[in-house]
Amino acid sequence: MMTASARFGLMGWLTLTVVLASDLGPNQNMEFTFMLPAGGTECFYQTTTRSDTMEVEYQVIAGSGLDVGFALISPSGYRLVSEFRTSDGIHMVDTTESGDYRLCFDNSFSKMSEKMVFFKVIINSQSNTAGGQEEWADIAVSESVVDYRLEEIREKMDSVYRRLERSRQVQTVLKAFEARDRYLLEDNLWRVSFWSCLNVIVMLGVAITQIYTLRRLFDDTKRVCT
Repeated sequence: MMTASARFGLMGWLTLTVVLASDLGPNQNMEFTFMLPAGGTECFYQTTTRSDTMEVEYQVIAGSGLDVGFALISPSGYRLVSEFRTSDGIHMVDTTESGDYRLCFDNSFSKMSEKMVFFKVIINSQSNTAGGQEEWADIAVSESVVDYRLEEIREKMDSVYRRLERSRQVQTVLKAFEARDRYLLEDNLWRVSFWSCLNVIVMLGVAITQIYTLRRLFDDTKRVCT
């Protein structure tokens, strides 16, 4: 079970993640953090088109054992990935089908502990890339009299965009690792504090018992008659 401070901090990070994801505007990439209840299963759907590539990454941030079951099911019903009681994973689908992929997280084996799970889906759409190149080509043709080298500008802008997008993805993953480490630290701190207090109580009890026993040994209650 999570402490109140750990739950507050992790839920704050959850809110920040959702806000950042919503501020990105329309995008095929998806990032989400959710609470998986004890004994429950949650499924999410990601729509793809044919011949795209999809990357799925997930990790358990908080909860007893830091493990869940994961399954990735294709639109045609084939189970592409099936994992049981793992803490994280990265999976690639090189050539996607047209339809909805199903991502299921299973916590049915844990009857008492809920889990906080972070996952993200990255779609590399070939159609969008081709469409963007055609638009730039049309601009280059219609504005051929302009001295600026639009093709070079387009390549540089695409390179900057890819690097910024990759940096954002890496930062999101690092935030998930940070939240997970913070939960482990706070959980370990609670355990260390509990056992330290218990040891102090036991030591005090032993000390009091020893003092009482020694005093009884040297306490002469017999009276000497003269």
